[in-house]
Amino acid sequence: MDEDFRAWRSEFPDFYQQGSAAYGQLPEADLDAYSGSIAITPDDVRVALGPQADELMAVANVDVDELIRLINAETTVLPVIPDDLSEVPGLPRVRRLPDTVEPEDDQPGLATGIKRWKKTVLKATLASILVSMIGGGAAAITMNKSVTVDIDGKSHEVNTYAATVGEVLEDEGLAVGSHDALSPSPQASINDGGTIVLQRGRQLHVTVDGEKREFWVRATTVEEALKAANVSVDGAWMSHEMNSSVPLSGLSMEIKTLKNITLFDGGNKPRPMETTAVTVDELLAELNIKLGKDDTVTPGGNLTITTGAEVRITRNGVTVVNKTEKVPAPVQEVEDPNAEKGTEVVLDEGAPGERIATYRITVKNGKEIAREEIGSKVTKKPKPKIIRIGTKQPPQPVISDGEVWDALAQCESTGNWAINTGNGFYGGLQFSDGTWDAYGGEQYAPYAHQATREQQIAIATKLRDANGGSYASWPHCSQKLGLPQ
Repeated sequence: MDEDFRAWRSEFPDFYQQGSAAYGQLPEADLDAYSGSIAITPDDVRVALGPQADELMAVANVDVDELIRLINAETTVLPVIPDDLSEVPGLPRVRRLPDTVEPEDDQPGLATGIKRWKKTVLKATLASILVSMIGGGAAAITMNKSVTVDIDGKSHEVNTYAATVGEVLEDEGLAVGSHDALSPSPQASINDGGTIVLQRGRQLHVTVDGEKREFWVRATTVEEALKAANVSVDGAWMSHEMNSSVPLSGLSMEIKTLKNITLFDGGNKPRPMETTAVTVDELLAELNIKLGKDDTVTPGGNLTITTGAEVRITRNGVTVVNKTEKVPAPVQEVEDPNAEKGTEVVLDEGAPGERIATYRITVKNGKEIAREEIGSKVTKKPKPKIIRIGTKQPPQPVISDGEVWDALAQCESTGNWAINTGNGFYGGLQFSDGTWDAYGGEQYAPYAHQATREQQIAIATKLRDANGGSYASWPHCSQKLGLPQ
């Protein structure tokens, strides 16, 4: 068995006996397995001194072996039961980390205790030795550091011999969870005046309009948490205020978003509105709307409302509704004897009025089967539309060959100068609309049948003369009557 371990067991009999009481008397073979653990190695010294190990030993003019010898001598005055051995079952408990801190090693008993003793007490021992050798505070300043630890935006100063970020946090009883953010990393070296920032993750359980969502956020207030989770809450109803705290254990909250919907209630006008209600039933309760025994609502009462939804209430039975309607503007005609007959000029367009009509509506199975007006009230009188009507008869043209045209009209239309059979030809001489307009018929009337006998003969004369005196525009009757072709 290693002599250093036997000497250590003799030096600290209480420690060894308490550890043995917890685990039973260790066999000699097991003691051999731990015999090398108590010895201080060069690696132990370098780990304890940190990145400045070579620099400090050079200033103190000492090498690793000499430091190990001095440490072994120094341990005779160290506490018999170091504080950090308290993780060993059965040993005196001076300081214990929170249960959330994971053990560094799954090796039980004495091995764990020895490892912790090296890690914690060895640093203080080295600091004491180097300070005495260097003759000043350089070693103490280098090894005993002042570090700022910022946890979720709240900082405090820590004096520590730790060499890495992870060791500082362990000494503070802080564990880094999988959803936490740590800067620098746990393995990073820490210097005097350094800062460690730890943002701890919090689980946010959010129910948005009945839909459950879960987020991990590094925020301490509801407002910060919702921003981090990218959850929009403009105009929404929330179960917690924006400035409420989010505890480490997490927070459950409900959000009802603002929605723009249209409500159709029976025969009333559509009602655009905003609401934070989640379901149709909740909306009806919010608006204090009562449904009759035969009334129906679409969509169903337990369905979720979304922006753009149309909620329709069908009132089955007899309902009375008021409806605003336009009242047409009446037409007022003013005769003008100086304007030719058939001409119209709008002097005033007028304007429609308004009225409120009351209807009794009978509905069956959502369909209107009867509507009866039971009253009305004019709320805005209409303004009449005024039209000037010409009454002056146009001058009658002077005609010739009246007997010939009368004979031709007798053949074409049985002599009916006002005939309009709907065949596309008008008047006694059966003008088409295009021919009538082309030879100036519009000066008398829009269509030939609306003009007088004399006016029709005047246009027919122009047509005949344009054809060189030929009556070929009336081929059948002109041949029958022996007129020039």
